[in-house]
Parts: sequence; C-alpha cells; structure tokens
Amino acid sequence: IFGFEIFETNSFEQLCINFTNEKLQQHFNRHTFKEEEALYVEERIAFDKIAFVDNQPVLDLIEKKPDGLLLVLDDEVTAPRGSDA
Repeated sequence: IFGFEIFETNSFEQLCINFTNEKLQQHFNRHTFKEEEALYVEERIAFDKIAFVDNQPVLDLIEKKPDGLLLVLDDEVTAPRGSDA
C-alpha cells in the first residue's frame, strides 16, 4: 500500500484514501520492522537488518502539528473569513 496513487486530477477524497493507506503502511512498518528490530537488539539476537522505506516524512507533511496539511486546511475552513486564495 505504500505510495500515493497518481491521477491526472486528485480529489480531497483521494488524498484521504492515500493518507489512510500511508498510515496503514506505517503501522505495518512499525510493528514488523522497527519494534522487532528493537526487540532483537534488546535480547542480543543476531539478525540481518532489513532495509525499508520509512514513510514518516510523508505522514508528517500531512498531519504533523502545527503545520501539517490537514491542520492548515482545518484552520482555513474554520476561520471566520477563510478563503481558498
């Protein structure tokens, strides 16, 4: 599921779908790679590190406080004189 779908024109709904897929991918990565690796290190188990693409920067761009895209959009639509300019 990692990676945004690219269409000629994307809607807000597609952004939400893509964002959800990215969140699911990050959940999988965290539990499959990051936490297992930390456990192996803690228990001193020899293992080969698996390289994977961490999509956290994409998630931060969309949701991280205070400047994430969704937060900025929310601020704009709740502002008394919000605009799409």
